[in-house]
Parts: sequence; structure tokens; C-alpha cells
Amino acid sequence: MNLRAVNAIYTFEMARTGRTLMQSIVSPVLSTSLYFVVFGAAIGSRITEIEGVSYGSFIVPGLIMMMLLTQSVANASFGIYFPRFTGTIYELLSAPVSFYEIVLGYVGAAATKSIVLGLIILATSGLFVPLQIAHPAWMLAFLVLTAVTFSLLGFIIGIWADGFEKLQIVPLLVITPLTFLGGSFYSISVLPPLWQTVTLFNPVVYLISGFRWAFFEIADVSVAVSLGMTMLFLVTCLATVWWIFRTGYRLKN
Repeated sequence: MNLRAVNAIYTFEMARTGRTLMQSIVSPVLSTSLYFVVFGAAIGSRITEIEGVSYGSFIVPGLIMMMLLTQSVANASFGIYFPRFTGTIYELLSAPVSFYEIVLGYVGAAATKSIVLGLIILATSGLFVPLQIAHPAWMLAFLVLTAVTFSLLGFIIGIWADGFEKLQIVPLLVITPLTFLGGSFYSISVLPPLWQTVTLFNPVVYLISGFRWAFFEIADVSVAVSLGMTMLFLVTCLATVWWIFRTGYRLKN
């Protein structure tokens, strides 16, 4: 493996975060803090506990996961789209660098940014509500798996998009609604039976449920199912990326 090439791509992408610190770090942290203020104060005053956990603490995993999904997709999609937009992607494709190394550099950088941001928001949330993490190792495992999986999804979107506006379609019209409807701010057990069944078709439910279990040992679905669905999505994204480089989809023209 050409580690120098991987490191060059990774370092360049991470350096871009330093140049856009307000947009990459400060803005997501502030927006998530506003969720704590609005939902914690407005709704938390009416909903004291959910399954023995205070409402303010209950929404912490959902908020972190919501930010993790959107930022992973945004970072990875822009990271690979911009070289396509400027034409520098062809220099990279003609260099002695395999597609594994290209994906590792871009996806690794996007996932790293999201993980760091998730940990910052986790620390920030401790200023608003009391927190407990029952299984820190599993919490980190779900955090890393989700960041890598959705960074791969963002990488796919960045290759598929043929304009800047298309980079926003999936995050705004698909991921954000699925996150809000995936139990970020409530337990799906409060829904009517029919809507509980419908909600189980939302893949984000399994991510949030598994992540919340790592905090409070409460979950809407089995932890094994959550982990299995996350791994299935990861494998699907890996297979799609392999197909893109195998066929040259949106890369050869």
C-alpha cells in the first residue's frame, strides 16, 4: 500500500478543516447546543423522563448521531466532488495510487472530522445535562462505524453529483428527515403500532438505537440487530464504491 499517497490525501483534507474552522467545527457545535436549549427547555419541561432517563440526557445520542450523519456525508461528498469539479481528479487517477488508497485517504479524513466533532459535542452536552455512558467501548464502536459508513455514502454522493446543488439533495431531503423520524428526540415505543412498524424501515432507527443503548442500556431494537444493520450498510457502501472504480462511473468523462 502506498502510505505516502494516503497520508498526502488525508493531510490535505484535514488541513481544509483548519482553514474552515468556523464552518467545520464551530457551526455544528453551536447548532447542536441550540437543540439542547430548545428541546431541553421547551419539551424537557413537559417530558420529565423516558424509560427512567431524563429527557435532556435521552436526546444526547440522537443529537450526536444526527450531526454525525450529516457532517460525514457533507465532508466526504465535498472532499471528492471538488477535485472532480476542478479536474484535478484526473491527475490523481493517473498517479500510481490504487482506488483503495484514494478511498482510504478521503473517507478516513471525513470520518476523522466527524468523530472529533462528535466527541466535542459529547463533551459540550455535559455542560447542559448529566450524562452517563454505560458501555464506552460500544459507544466508540458505533461512533466510528457510523462515521465511516456515512463518509463512504458521502463519497458516493460526491461522485454521483454533477453540480453543487446535488450535493445538498441527499443530506437535506433524505438524511435529515430520516434522522428526525428515526427516534432522535423520542422513543419509537410511544408511536402507534402501525407507525412503529413503518419506522422500522428507517435505517437510521438502528443506528440511533444502538448508540443510545451504549449510553443508557435502553434501545428500541435489539443491539445485535442494530450492529448487523450498520455492518450491512457499510458493506453495501463498500460494494458500491468498488463498482464505481471498477466501471469508472462519473470518473472517466
